[in-house]
Amino acid sequence: MTETSNTSSTAISRSDGPVAVTGASGYIGSWIVHDLMGQGYNVRACVRDARNPDKVDHLLAMNDNTDLPGHVELFVGDLFKPGSYDETFNGCCAVIHAGASVGYNKETPQQVYDGCFTEVRHVITSVIRSGTVKRFVFTSSFAAVGHPRPAGYVFTEKDWCGDNIEGYRGAWTEENIPKNRDIAYAMAKANAERMIYKMAEQDGRFQAMAILPLHVIGPLMCANHDQGWSWQNCIRFMLQGKGYKKSKGGRMLWNNVDVRDVAKAHRLCAESGKARNGSRYILSASDPSGELFTWELQNKLQTLFPEIQEIGGEHMDNGKPAEETYDSPRAYCSLARQELGLTTYSIDETIKATGDSYIRLGFL
Repeated sequence: MTETSNTSSTAISRSDGPVAVTGASGYIGSWIVHDLMGQGYNVRACVRDARNPDKVDHLLAMNDNTDLPGHVELFVGDLFKPGSYDETFNGCCAVIHAGASVGYNKETPQQVYDGCFTEVRHVITSVIRSGTVKRFVFTSSFAAVGHPRPAGYVFTEKDWCGDNIEGYRGAWTEENIPKNRDIAYAMAKANAERMIYKMAEQDGRFQAMAILPLHVIGPLMCANHDQGWSWQNCIRFMLQGKGYKKSKGGRMLWNNVDVRDVAKAHRLCAESGKARNGSRYILSASDPSGELFTWELQNKLQTLFPEIQEIGGEHMDNGKPAEETYDSPRAYCSLARQELGLTTYSIDETIKATGDSYIRLGFL
């Protein structure tokens, strides 16, 4: 947590007014809208194109779900246009900023940085202009936390990606933002966090805090949520018998968190009497059962989907991993469970729901 003098509670409840969600059509954003509506909130869902049925129909359909007592209304907003959210945020009690350019749509590293940092200033400026927003919850990333550490090191919210610069072999510099997507993304998230905490402190009328997800998987609501190279997309390809391609030989430690838990954590953060300006919460595995090497994930998928003949993943040798996998990242959502009261899905529930949604959507 970043300590500031802005300590009075600004916790919200549904009686305080609507909540705006940027990036509402996205994988995480859609579940944030769903969770808020489940608690009776009126949600202003910010999207870039309200006329694109592939991206908004699943949001509008929530209004017909009798299990969701809240209501959602679409608003158009563009991260790259100053003032784009002024009207939308006016009268809102909270803003959950889940919108960002993360690189799945072939953005350049500089565009990723701008989408995740430079343009966050546009959003926070609209928050300040509203005069009604009490909580600003930012969807940051574990990328703002992780940095080179010995195998098995357990990261916490006290870690920042800029720590241990020497471990990056001198690559962790502003000059390398246009050259490397991973550096651009991590630096953008960390720098954006520090900026929003400072701007909230200076304004004094609202508090800013952040949710930092790790490997987010879980059920997809629509086909558009199958973004290339996303973690859920990698699960899809493994279920299709294909190798995991995001790391050499498919070797990785998956630290999994359910998208529904990530969504719920955003709301709980806005409602929490314990969260303060500068609070940040890692959303990762609840315990070691959610941390799986790729070969363990393969086995888990085979157990949960016995009807699928071949599960892909990492390169194996006679049924065993061909090589050892680096034991990182280890992290747990302990602080979110302690301070926000978050309860979580089991890893089996999360993986099963991921695969079942791909089957329902016709991908498998």
